[in-house]
Amino acid sequence: MFLLNGSPLLVGRAFTHEGVQYPANWLQLATSEEKTALGITWEADPVRADDRFYWNGDINNPKIIDDREEVDEDGNPLYVKVLDNSDPDNPIMVDSEERLVTKGLKSNWTETIKNTAGSLLASTDWYITRKSEKDVAIPADVVTKRDAIRTECDRLETAIAACEDVEALIAVINSQNWGE
Repeated sequence: MFLLNGSPLLVGRAFTHEGVQYPANWLQLATSEEKTALGITWEADPVRADDRFYWNGDINNPKIIDDREEVDEDGNPLYVKVLDNSDPDNPIMVDSEERLVTKGLKSNWTETIKNTAGSLLASTDWYITRKSEKDVAIPADVVTKRDAIRTECDRLETAIAACEDVEALIAVINSQNWGE
């Protein structure tokens, strides 16, 4: 983005500097030397952190990596609320027996990996059904493919569980190799 005295200039918008009005197309038409002479500098737009791992694209605000049992301001455990209809005229929300847990990135990504593996295996599940019902052999390439999917899923689940920070988790997620 173009900056003039630390303030952004919008391409395609007129601006005034030291009493001079510049037209909307000036930034597109001006040479580097003309921009420098006015004190206009270029600063790359900030890179937004991956929203899958960081809140609001802020590298300084990572999402929690491990599951967290929630507590109130006094440190008392919180429980999942359920509807109590014992008095139909006055239904109320009450605590259940289940602790309130915020899932962390590791739990969420483990579930995603399992879903991916399940989706990839689904396309060849009919071979398994046919083998079970009709005792027709499963082609070797299908067995190899299914084994590779399960192996990759196991590798990723183990690697995710071992992650101690968001950067390590990102590296694991970026290392996925499901084959074809």
